[in-house]
Amino acid sequence: MKNEEKQPDRLGKKHAAVCGLYCGACSLFIATREDPERLTRLAARFGFSEEAVTCHGCRSEKRFPHCENCRMFTCVAERGIDFCSECAEYPCGHLKEFQAERPHRMELWDDLERIRTIGHDQWLREIREHYSCPRCGTINSAYDLKCRKCGEEPSCAYVARHREAISQFLAKL
Repeated sequence: MKNEEKQPDRLGKKHAAVCGLYCGACSLFIATREDPERLTRLAARFGFSEEAVTCHGCRSEKRFPHCENCRMFTCVAERGIDFCSECAEYPCGHLKEFQAERPHRMELWDDLERIRTIGHDQWLREIREHYSCPRCGTINSAYDLKCRKCGEEPSCAYVARHREAISQFLAKL
């Protein structure tokens, strides 16, 4: 694990997406940083090159193609705010639709409220723990039912809480 990830307050908002997702627990982000085989599989699944699916997070210069066209990212930038929850129109219809589409977005409302209440630095400390394996501490994505390093089941608290919805979604792929 890189030193910057051990000290999330030094990251600022780098791994806190405008919509309330935690970039560190994204399958593409994990693949980009440390799992070339996963990157190859995801590129094939999405029909893009490995370079195209490389992602360094929501607030970076290099994002996944779908994230490049994120309406929420553009909206937040246009309004001069940092997170969707700071908007007078929160939660807008687009954010509601986005939240409902995939299991890794199930806790978006809680995360945005937490960011608003305690700030992104403290939230980053908490959310890292939420996606960390209880046995080895590896950060897993919401779709890693088993820890990608040690095989612990469930891989993290998020998966423990939402395993059924995640499993149903994965079965449809």
